[in-house]
Amino acid sequence: MNLMTGSQVENAVHQQTGGVENTPLKMRGRKVNVFYGPKQALFGVDLDVRQNQVTALIGPSGCGKSTFLRCLNRMNDTVDSARVEGDITLDGENIYDPKIDVVELRARVGMVFQKPNPFPKSIYENVAYGPRIHGLARRKADFDGIVEKSLQRAGLWSEVKDRLHEPGTGLSGGQQQRLCIARAIAVSPEVILMDEPCSALDPIATARIEELIDELRQNYTIVIVTHSMQQAARVSQRTAMFHLGNLVEEGPTEKMFTNPDEKRTRDYITGRYG
Repeated sequence: MNLMTGSQVENAVHQQTGGVENTPLKMRGRKVNVFYGPKQALFGVDLDVRQNQVTALIGPSGCGKSTFLRCLNRMNDTVDSARVEGDITLDGENIYDPKIDVVELRARVGMVFQKPNPFPKSIYENVAYGPRIHGLARRKADFDGIVEKSLQRAGLWSEVKDRLHEPGTGLSGGQQQRLCIARAIAVSPEVILMDEPCSALDPIATARIEELIDELRQNYTIVIVTHSMQQAARVSQRTAMFHLGNLVEEGPTEKMFTNPDEKRTRDYITGRYG
C-alpha cells in the first residue's frame, strides 16, 4: 500500500471540497449482505453513491470492497454460489427487483475491470459492440459518431483515429484500459464502476486514467475500488472504508483522510494497519 504524508493528503484532497454533501443520490445500498455459499462476505452495508461524484472504496485485501462494487450492477449474479440480501437502488428503483432487465441494468451501470480486457476485435468494433447489441444505432454514420464521441471522452481518439480497424489488443496497456472505458461509455451509462483500473498500469498511464476519471465525473457517477491511498485522495469526492466485510465509515474524502472517526481508518491510511 502506498502511504501518504500529511502534506500529500492536504494537497491531494484540496480540489475535492465543496458541495459534497448536497449532491443528489444516484445509488443507495441498505443492509446489504453477501454470501458465497456458507461464507458471508458483506455484513449489513449501508452506503450512498452520489450523482456526478467519484466514490472510492478502500480497505485491505479481502475486505469486501470489490464484492460490494459487483453488487451495484449485479455482477455477483454470475457466481453460482453468490446470494445478495438487502436493498440496492438506482434512482430509487430496486435493482434486484425480479422485473429488472439485468442486461439493461448493466448498460446503465457499466464496469471497467482491473486488467484491460479488450475484445479480440478492432478498436472500432470494441466500441461499437455495445451500441450494436443494445440496438442504439442502425446506420454506419450513427455508429461512426458513437465510436468517435466515446473515444474522445476516453481521451483516446487522437491516438487511434487513423487505425480504428487495427486490433484493440495491439494497443499499450494504458490505451487498452482507455479503450475499455470508451467501450463502457458507448452505451451511455449513468454509472461507471471501476475495479482497481490502474493496478496493471505504469505511473504515466495511471496519471492519464486519473485525469480521465476527473473529466468523466462531469457526465457520469463513478465508483472506484483502489488500494492506492494517493489515488483515492486525488480522484474521489467521497471515500468508504471497508474491513472484514463491514463498512467501517464513509464520508467526504477530505475528512476521511485528515480526520476520520474510526481508528481502523486512521491506521489503514497512515500505514499502521495490521
